[in-house]
Amino acid sequence: MVFFTVPKLLNFKNCPPHLQFNRYVLTGYRPVSTCTGCLRSLFYLHNEFGNIYTHGVPFVCFLLLLPFSIPWSDVDEQWLCIVHYLACLSPTVGSVLYHIFMNHEGGAQIYHALLCFDMFGVCLVNTLGALPIVHITLLCQPWARRTAMFGYMLFSCHGVRHALTAQSGARRLKSFAFQALFRAFLFFLRWFELGTGNPESLHFYVIMDVLALMGGLINVFRIPERFSPGTFDYWFNSHQIMHVAVILAIMFLHWGTLEDLAWLKNYQCPSK
Repeated sequence: MVFFTVPKLLNFKNCPPHLQFNRYVLTGYRPVSTCTGCLRSLFYLHNEFGNIYTHGVPFVCFLLLLPFSIPWSDVDEQWLCIVHYLACLSPTVGSVLYHIFMNHEGGAQIYHALLCFDMFGVCLVNTLGALPIVHITLLCQPWARRTAMFGYMLFSCHGVRHALTAQSGARRLKSFAFQALFRAFLFFLRWFELGTGNPESLHFYVIMDVLALMGGLINVFRIPERFSPGTFDYWFNSHQIMHVAVILAIMFLHWGTLEDLAWLKNYQCPSK
């Protein structure tokens, strides 16, 4: 039961210009609100409702449940577990705050700050999520491992810079291209047994990246709402589909990392 007056929702033409980023979503926009008003929007239906909860519910689940599945005591390099846990949480935190407070009365300035925070979370999962993969793939090649770590961090810095300044969804997606290609190279090494790691984890990582790419492309091309403007204002629009794809990608990242961590416990590099 809602114990406050639900504000009148706006259509695309009447909402603030900085919220007019998807011309195929025609109705359901929240009016400009205070922090309290933004939080109240958690309890009534609007066109950001699905975006909030498709990342909000998984965030709570990841926060509370993932620690029980991570083998903290079985891994000597504890940093692998820590960065993996943070990687799984990071994209959902920024996303939830962005979608809750995007209509804040602070206007475009607050909106763009929230968008940057959201994109920073995406950059973190691309960076932190891959570090255990780099480490384990090149486990027995210390110099190559350190070089790869350094190189991947450089690509990550490049991605962060471009993602935070990109003016469109397509350019934001391109910001992560170098990181994706770097991971593909690591998967190539594993496939041809030139790198180390649990063979069972590779297909999890490949599915992870495929899901992330598909979600990004669906969001960029505004599918399906571009084919029927107004039909998907509240449910099943491109951004919600992307959110679900991101959550699935995180789950596949988690499953792959668990396979690698279990493998790492009993693996010894061959002596030279």
